[in-house]
Amino acid sequence: MTIDRESDTPDTLGGVGELAVLKRIFPRLPSAAAELLGPGDDAAVLAAPDKRVVITTDMMIHGPDFRMAWSSPYDLGWKAAATNLSDIAAMGAVPTGLVVAIAAPNDTPVASLEAIADGLRDGCESLAPGCGVIGGDLSVSTVLTIVITAFGDLENRAAVLRSGAQIGDVIAVSGTLGLAAEGLRLLFTDGVVNGEPDAAAAATVAKQHPEAIAAQLRPSPPIADGKAASLGGATAMLDLSDGLAIDARRIATASGVGLDLSSEAVGGRVQLDGGEDHSLLATFPESATLPAGFRAIGRVVEGEGLLVDGVAYTKRGGWDPYAGWDGAAG
Repeated sequence: MTIDRESDTPDTLGGVGELAVLKRIFPRLPSAAAELLGPGDDAAVLAAPDKRVVITTDMMIHGPDFRMAWSSPYDLGWKAAATNLSDIAAMGAVPTGLVVAIAAPNDTPVASLEAIADGLRDGCESLAPGCGVIGGDLSVSTVLTIVITAFGDLENRAAVLRSGAQIGDVIAVSGTLGLAAEGLRLLFTDGVVNGEPDAAAAATVAKQHPEAIAAQLRPSPPIADGKAASLGGATAMLDLSDGLAIDARRIATASGVGLDLSSEAVGGRVQLDGGEDHSLLATFPESATLPAGFRAIGRVVEGEGLLVDGVAYTKRGGWDPYAGWDGAAG
C-alpha cells in the first residue's frame, strides 16, 4: 500500500484520481491470449477465430451480493472472474477475455483496487489460462460495484444450450453442490457480532470451515469441464449460480421435459436449494461416457418441471437478488 508520508494515510481513489489509479492497476492485470489490442484505446480488439463470440455479463454490489467485512478485495476480484468464467464455460466455450467496470466511493483506498486486480489476475490464470482483462471503466459510487462482461470462443463447436435435453438423457454435475450456501449460512450465523458482519469473526469461521467459506468467498468452478462436456456430447448445460432446484427447472422449461433427480446422488435439500456453487449442470445421451469430473445425479423424463425421486419438487429455494435482502451492507 502506498502511503502519503505527510498525512500518513493511504492513497484513495478521490485523492489520486482516475489516471493515476489506472496506471497502478494495468500492470497487475493479465493479458488475453486472443488479445489483439488491450487497454489504452477507446475499445479493445479481441480475435474471434470461430467468427462467433459468446458474451455474458454479471454484477456484484456491496450489500446484496457481498459484505466487505467478510470478503477481501482480492476475494472480490477472484469471485467476479469466477462467476463470469463459469457462464462462458456453461455454453461449452473457452473464456478469452474480460471487460471490468468498477464504481467505488471516493475514499476507497487505491490498494483495494490493486487487490481486486490481483484477484482478477489470479482467478483468470488459475481457472481459465489464456483469458485476460482487455479493458474496462472506473467511476464513483456510494457503494462498491463490480461489473464484468466476459467473452468466449466456441472453437467451431455448437453452443450447448439449455433447450437441448432429451428424454432418457443422464443428468450430471461437475463441481460442488450446496457448499457455497453452507459457507454463507456459517457467515450469517457465526461471522457476526451484535448482529453485524464482523471480519474477525469471519476469519475464525474460515479457519474452522475452510472449504465452505472458500466456496462462498473465492469459488473455483470447473471451467475446463465446460469444453469437456461439449466434446463429450452434452445436450444441455448451465451454470449453477442460483441453486440446483432453480437451475434444473430452467433446463426442464427450456427443453420441455422433466428433470428427475436422485436424492441419494444429490445429497439432500441443502444441495437442492443452495445457490452460488457455480458448478456445471449438464445432460448427456444415455449412451455417452460422462467426461471426467461429471457425476450422474438423475434422468431426463417425460413431463415438466423438477422431480426428486419421481415426486414433483415445488419448493423454490436458491438465490434470488430480489428476495430476502434487508438493505444491510456491512
